[in-house]
Amino acid sequence: MTIVIIAIMLLAYILIATEKLTKVNKAAVAVFAGTVGWILYICYGTDYVTRFHGAEYAEFLHGSAATSVAVKHFIADNIFLKYVGRAAEIVLFLLATMTIVEILNNNGCFDFITQLLKTRRSRKLLWALSVSTFVISANLDNLTTTVMMLTMMHKIVPHWRQRLYFGSAVVLAANCGGALTVIGDPTGLVLWNAGYVTASSFSGTMAVPCLIAWLLPTWWIGRSLPERIDTGWVSLPYRGDDTRLNVWQRLMMLFVGIGGLWFIPTFHNITKLSPFLGAFCVLTVLWVVNEVVNHKLMNVDEMIQRRVPRVLQYGVLQMMLYIMGLMFVVGVMQETGIAPWLMEHGREWLQQLWLTGLVAGAVSSVLDSFASAMSFIALGTGNSQNALYWSVVAFTTAIAGNILCIGSMSGMALIKSERVKVGWYFTHIGWKAMVGGIVGLAVMLLL
Repeated sequence: MTIVIIAIMLLAYILIATEKLTKVNKAAVAVFAGTVGWILYICYGTDYVTRFHGAEYAEFLHGSAATSVAVKHFIADNIFLKYVGRAAEIVLFLLATMTIVEILNNNGCFDFITQLLKTRRSRKLLWALSVSTFVISANLDNLTTTVMMLTMMHKIVPHWRQRLYFGSAVVLAANCGGALTVIGDPTGLVLWNAGYVTASSFSGTMAVPCLIAWLLPTWWIGRSLPERIDTGWVSLPYRGDDTRLNVWQRLMMLFVGIGGLWFIPTFHNITKLSPFLGAFCVLTVLWVVNEVVNHKLMNVDEMIQRRVPRVLQYGVLQMMLYIMGLMFVVGVMQETGIAPWLMEHGREWLQQLWLTGLVAGAVSSVLDSFASAMSFIALGTGNSQNALYWSVVAFTTAIAGNILCIGSMSGMALIKSERVKVGWYFTHIGWKAMVGGIVGLAVMLLL
């Protein structure tokens, strides 16, 4: 049965890596693999439980007879729910931050970014887009930031060929900015929730490498652009009657939302509760502020329920299901002994951090960055808290997703929105991102 489960997992990874060719949604593949894996696991649950959880199972029985029903109850209550909880922590955190973003966006709190983009100078526009994306992505998730910034960029730059360069810069900034903090990328969030890293130590280790991996290829992209480009002047979006906030009210809401997210690591250190609860606390405060500042509109029933953009709504739901499915896959690999076996036989090369980083990056460039990261996290469970191994895995998997554009959710968003060809992307952007990532990894290991 373990061989069958391994075959299913390998097939799932192949389908995830070839999503662009097979047109099979990788979220559906991950959920299917995770679901089937646990079903097969529980079918042979007695063998796995007696081998890996013998003492706990004996205590669970309390002298009762060991039956197939008892094994299933033990797996459901003591093994499976543990992985459900870990996956739910990530998904609930993303749900809270998605809602925070929608409240802020609905009230025009990000409109000031569009005013920064009023220029015909290509390099100024490039750096304005890139810096804004990097900063926002460090506080929100990569996909939401990418979709939001690509939407703005699409309205500003009319020429498709030029949009390819600016959109690629957005993806680079989103992935590098997200890798900088534990709340900016699902991989960092998993490491933080599992107790493998602390927020301050993680960001301190990632700061210089992420800046190098972002600044170097972005500077290269700027050299490929003409001095001036045609742009469409951006006006503040019409919002009907759903917001009448002045500038100070919008800044206040932005401070509550983003500033609250910065407070989450402190909340976690003080309470030791899961970070998603801190995110929900920020959401509730922002929600109350939103009700207060918009109370006149609400009282006269003038609020218009604006729809979330379909691409963002679908992408976020897909990402949540994808993460849930992959967390189930990793759980099956742990409980069947696959991950411990791989870790034992790969212990020597896993201790060579430069080799680990290169292998993780190579895998992540063709496979999804989160799937690659989860695999290497499962193999490194013996490392101590804040070990350099965790930062190397998080950095290389996130940055390598920039090499072929198909290795990250942000890159896939660019492919879908601007019809980017993988060959064009690697020729003009990908190799530059690879050089920046290798230099960043070298700096991380030397520091």
